[in-house]
Amino acid sequence: MDEKGVTQELGIVTRWPCNIAPVRGFELLYGMVHNADRRVSVKPSRSFTKADFKSPVFDVTSFLDSAGLGRKLNKFRKKETVFSQGDPAKSVMYIQEGSVRLTVVNERGKEAVVAILGPGDFLGEGCLTGQSKCMATATAIAPTAVLVIEKDEMIRVLHSEHKFSDRFIAYMLGRNIRVEEDLVDQLFNSSEKRLARTLLLLARYGKQDKPETIVAKISQEMLAEMVGTTRSRVNFFMNKFRKLGFIKYNGEIHVNKSLLSVVLHD
Repeated sequence: MDEKGVTQELGIVTRWPCNIAPVRGFELLYGMVHNADRRVSVKPSRSFTKADFKSPVFDVTSFLDSAGLGRKLNKFRKKETVFSQGDPAKSVMYIQEGSVRLTVVNERGKEAVVAILGPGDFLGEGCLTGQSKCMATATAIAPTAVLVIEKDEMIRVLHSEHKFSDRFIAYMLGRNIRVEEDLVDQLFNSSEKRLARTLLLLARYGKQDKPETIVAKISQEMLAEMVGTTRSRVNFFMNKFRKLGFIKYNGEIHVNKSLLSVVLHD
């Protein structure tokens, strides 16, 4: 059968343009019919799951070691005020390095040392419980770096990041236990034991595995306020501890773990 018969049998009337040969026209027509029967396989598009949109893993250490959205790093010189009693309470602070003394002044103007805080400690957390004003004065007793976290940012992280909230809750529980121990110590122990315990806490005993720790330079007057005794008694016991080899004291205080025997001795 010739090309004309094929086209007629298909029911197609073809009129070739003058510039296309009949043979070439047949080839084009055959290709069109042949291609129409092809089935094109379309690969289904990949459906996205929640796993494709995972947020980066929260790093507690990186969060507390660096400034960012809702938090900034402030540095203070020795004896410089971090915040004062009565200031608006708007943020939580985290001590990266250095030491801070917390003091409270009563209506008669008498000042008392509440605590000495160091690296890894939080302060100003009262704003999270509705406190509108700072209840104490914080003063740097050494060059200090503090991460200031805005209240709203702190609340957001506590709600959304469980690793951070676990660490913060553990810290607050530990400090609550420390307050209870301080009360028992003040009520039942001698001034000698109270001084020994205060030195061990200042040396962060139990948090480091060093046989000897240097306490930030602190005066005997400040120690007397913290212990609840007189400067002369502090001086007497400091000399006693030094003679027994529990501490080395020449401006800076080097605390040995052997000082723990004073606290444990009945």
